Amino acid sequence: MKKAALIAVSVVLVTGIIRAQNLDDALRYSQVFYSGTARFNSMGGAFTALGADLSTLSQNPAGIGVYRSSELSITPQLNYIRSTTNFDGTTSDYLYNFSLNQGGFVRNMIKNDGSTGLISFNFGYSFNMTNNMNQDILVAGINNSSSIADYWVSDANGWTKFQLGDEAPVAAIAYDTWIIDSLSGSLTQYGTVFSNYGDDPPSVYGQSVRRSIYYDGYLGEHAISFGGNYSNKLFFGATFGINVLRYSSYFEHVETTDVMLSSKFKSLDYIDYFDDRGTGFTFKFGLIAKPVEMLRIGLAFHTPTYYKIDEYFYEDISSKFTDGDTYHAHNDPMRFNYALNTPFRFLAGVGVQVQKFALLSADYEYVDYNSAYFFQTGDGYNYSDKNNTIRESLKSTNNFRLGGEFRLNKFYFRTGYGYYGQPFKEGEENSDLDYRTISGGVGFRERNLSVDFGYVNYRTSQLKYLYRLDSSFEPADYNIETNKNMFSLTMAFKF
Repeated sequence: MKKAALIAVSVVLVTGIIRAQNLDDALRYSQVFYSGTARFNSMGGAFTALGADLSTLSQNPAGIGVYRSSELSITPQLNYIRSTTNFDGTTSDYLYNFSLNQGGFVRNMIKNDGSTGLISFNFGYSFNMTNNMNQDILVAGINNSSSIADYWVSDANGWTKFQLGDEAPVAAIAYDTWIIDSLSGSLTQYGTVFSNYGDDPPSVYGQSVRRSIYYDGYLGEHAISFGGNYSNKLFFGATFGINVLRYSSYFEHVETTDVMLSSKFKSLDYIDYFDDRGTGFTFKFGLIAKPVEMLRIGLAFHTPTYYKIDEYFYEDISSKFTDGDTYHAHNDPMRFNYALNTPFRFLAGVGVQVQKFALLSADYEYVDYNSAYFFQTGDGYNYSDKNNTIRESLKSTNNFRLGGEFRLNKFYFRTGYGYYGQPFKEGEENSDLDYRTISGGVGFRERNLSVDFGYVNYRTSQLKYLYRLDSSFEPADYNIETNKNMFSLTMAFKF
């Protein structure tokens, strides 16, 4: 039973990495959902063979060679993100987010008359958002089969209470807040408040569960590019990308029971927070060929992106009991560094110009996610097990994008579709995970000024777990349906 004496709830000192990097981190920071100007977005991002859009600096750098003049553009974006979960019933949450999706310029450096040889050479810079990771998620319901306390027990079993701080740091603060305690007569086996620490088995559940999850962050790229036009038949370009990573994850897991338990347990509140900030770099090379006036063929290659990431992390647990006792404990906040190499990418595209009436494009992209890998930056941590997990769980994917633009005098009407393939191997829990986008937009051009509006709908569905237990428990899983609606407005000026 719960001890009567009050122990000192102190900060647990932890050695090594607590929230060690995992498969989810590697995949999250390797995924790119190209985004940029409203025109680019509304055509599904299918610009590998097109160019003359600042977003292509992050996709196919040869697109800068298609420019015939200098240009300046900026693109703010509004995101409406709705997330629906199905744990013991359906629960929804939503988020509005405003961001700068793109901003940059291209400057014509060389412009020659004639139709052969080097006709033009351009320099450009553009910041392009490559992955918006903002999302609010709510999971709620009644759990009649398990508790997060059971997860902490599984972590604690096999260790004495004096070893928990080093070997099972989350279980250590669960122990300090009386959520778990050692079984009578044992130093290395534990029970939870739901069985009165093993004195009154079986466990009595039926508690209310509420988990609030907040993701905040993005991947973006400062693309610095050079490219040119050779004989109006071949366009070439190269980009040096300085990549920015900003991502934080905060979740609060609350369990509350109205059942009168022998342990006198009433509620627990667990908080998990981490913040990643990183900088990376990559090189990109591309070509666009125009064998005949109506046809363009594009190819691009992206080297792996090298990220150096700084992480801040902490965990916190508080508990309440019906006799008025309250407890609180937390792990020391930690900062540590690691590095990540994301996969290389190969892109191919074709574009067809139907006189001045229509423009049609199609893209193919190859990404091998199981080539991503972590490595240490001086602390000596061995990432071989985690990198093996990446190789065993992830695979190469094929991504496809389609776009169309139709002109009516000074107005342009656009539509697009994107399919981003399944990164998990067969047999993995999320082997059917993919991502789909549908887009559309309209634009207006008058001499040197253009205004474009774009809309993208992004959908995906993914299996998640509140926590993982052995097969003696029912899975504490739920599904997240993500529906992102992105509205972008681009103002551009040619000079």
